[in-house]
Amino acid sequence: MTQSKLTPNTAYAHLASDQQIERTARALEANGIHVIVAATGEEAKARLFETIPAGAEVFTGTSVTLDTLGIPAEVDQRYDSVRVKLFKMDRATQMREMIKMGAVPEWIVGSVHAVTEDGSVVIASNTGSQLAGYAASAAHVVWVVGAQKIVSSLDEAVKRIDEYTLPLEDERALKAYGMNSNVSKLLIVHREVMPGRTTMILVKENLGF
Repeated sequence: MTQSKLTPNTAYAHLASDQQIERTARALEANGIHVIVAATGEEAKARLFETIPAGAEVFTGTSVTLDTLGIPAEVDQRYDSVRVKLFKMDRATQMREMIKMGAVPEWIVGSVHAVTEDGSVVIASNTGSQLAGYAASAAHVVWVVGAQKIVSSLDEAVKRIDEYTLPLEDERALKAYGMNSNVSKLLIVHREVMPGRTTMILVKENLGF
């Protein structure tokens, strides 16, 4: 198995303090992103399922955070899961339809790679497949985010992605797909303009990367 040649900067793995979490939550709320602070991953999962109504159409973006908490499997059982539908479709003949389904769900659930203390959110992607839904096309967005992803500024957010997230994602991609990852596309959300559309569940645990 090929190994990643990138080394993660573990300075970006430290949990934010309670004061940083509170400051970040206030800034996000001021920027139109509703915040729920959870003490543990299990509490975060419970709050997630309280947020999404029964019977809703839900698409789960690829996320180590969600996988760690067992969220995708529960979504597949409890909701109208977009991923379950996609698994049954033929990429050779239905790719355009599959892309549209993933881009415009009623609810999209995932995570992010950095959150600034003044209330901006940064998501990196190799393919960009989840970015349209996060930015505008999903009706509702819920992000589950470990508090180690809080940083002081946008410059630090980009450094965190380059120096910490990418090396770990590169290693994951090599094991999962046999290929390297890249920061091909970057979404920065400074403000949510649609009231009630976006929620972030900030977790006081080190989840994902």
